[in-house]
Amino acid sequence: MQPATTQPAGPAHILRGTGAFWLANVALFAAAFSTFALLYCVQPLLPELAQAFAVSPTISSLALSIPTACLGVGIVVASSLSEVLGRKHIMLWSLVASSLLSFAAASASTWTLFLVARAFSGIALSGLPAVAMAYVAEEFDPKASGLAMGLYIGGTGLGGMMGRLLAAFLTDSLSWRWAIGAIGAIALVSSVLLGALLPKSRHFRPHEPAIAKLLATAEGHLRDRGLLRLYIVGFLIMGGNVSLFNYIAFRLMAAPYRLSQSEVGLVFLVYLTGVASSAWAGELAGRRGSRNVLAWMVAIMLAGVLITLGQPLWIVIAGFGLISFGFFGAHTVASSSIGHRAFEAKALASSLYLLFYYAGASILGTVTGKAWMAGGWLGVAASIVIALVAALGVSFRLQTLLRLPQPASD
Repeated sequence: MQPATTQPAGPAHILRGTGAFWLANVALFAAAFSTFALLYCVQPLLPELAQAFAVSPTISSLALSIPTACLGVGIVVASSLSEVLGRKHIMLWSLVASSLLSFAAASASTWTLFLVARAFSGIALSGLPAVAMAYVAEEFDPKASGLAMGLYIGGTGLGGMMGRLLAAFLTDSLSWRWAIGAIGAIALVSSVLLGALLPKSRHFRPHEPAIAKLLATAEGHLRDRGLLRLYIVGFLIMGGNVSLFNYIAFRLMAAPYRLSQSEVGLVFLVYLTGVASSAWAGELAGRRGSRNVLAWMVAIMLAGVLITLGQPLWIVIAGFGLISFGFFGAHTVASSSIGHRAFEAKALASSLYLLFYYAGASILGTVTGKAWMAGGWLGVAASIVIALVAALGVSFRLQTLLRLPQPASD
């Protein structure tokens, strides 16, 4: 009888607590931070951009709506390209290109050139969120991937908040051009960290391009009623969140508040409540059921919108704290539920969710500008209440449709 031959072990995964683990997480955190700082840094600057380029508040919102639309479409393309070209290269060049495009936006002489630079920046940025989650799933040990994913998502939330805050303060002290350029410089440094610290993929296996199969799988996901309803929830909650934060600067810089650009930037610190709610909502969903928690988080968002109708500044800020808390919680539950509902091509299913998610930011974020011009903050709030009531109705419909994780029986 021949002795059994030992098969060579495959390349090891990145283990929790090792030097490689922390270096990789520093690289991914820095990249996530910079990506979302670049995307959202213009949000508190919309009144400044409207004045600088002599455009209306609705038109100024295109500075965020156009790149988020390009980002949403680009995510599906970038995730497919990464299956052929590899993960790290896509992420690295995505960050380098978006950094350079931010310099182009900062030096744009006309509104059209500014929007073109922002649009290409959105396309470039799509390469990082589309691929980072796949890299974590492939390269990290299962016992380490949860922490790695949490640090990555924390980087996205902190980057979005600090990008807005830094842009507001630099605009007050220097100009909006210096603000956008400075954030581009930070992103360029992050790209160096990503290239130097992130280990090369050892578990990636390239696939042959198969467009017909990709389209057929995408169509199957869109025909799935559970996935489609999750996509709709993502569209509505992201559209509502971005719309509210787009126009709060216009409200707070006018009478009776008359806040400065820096003071308006401080309002975005309420995102810290959202960063905290992500982990809490995920843990609560494991105990109470994702279907229930999703509806609760949307309801919290809705309550926050109604509270912002109050006049005192502290009440307005409290309302935005609730909006942020509910939004991040709902997004966490909805996005994590995609993987439980999709029985194949989970990466593509998640990419489609992000496509709807960013489409909501682009479409509703611009449309509500008309509501602002017609009815001020009351018009904006009324529009978002309609969107969130629809999201709540879809969430209730998911109660009987989705097969999502439920609490284990005792």
